[in-house]
Amino acid sequence: MRIFAVADEEDVLTGLRLAGIAGRRVSGEREAAAAVEAAQADPQIAVLLITESCAALIPETVTRLRLSSINPLLVVIPGTRGSSREADAITRLIREAIGIRI
Repeated sequence: MRIFAVADEEDVLTGLRLAGIAGRRVSGEREAAAAVEAAQADPQIAVLLITESCAALIPETVTRLRLSSINPLLVVIPGTRGSSREADAITRLIREAIGIRI
């Protein structure tokens, strides 16, 4: 099982490569969608890391993978500019996924 990353910043991929994580640099919606679909089709990839800026390009795909996919596990990570998530992002995801307000 491997970890794979999709990012639009070379600095993010360089840092991940230093940790032994392979990745692909993308520069648009089409490339991001193609990279995520290719990673999803690879049975060796267990965890897929994607930067927030790439995830913002393909929100439907990210939501679909988060809510219905078993493999790979999708993890959205901040880019070099830091996180743009709101304070209660986890609470919002739980509410969307199971419909319970906590």
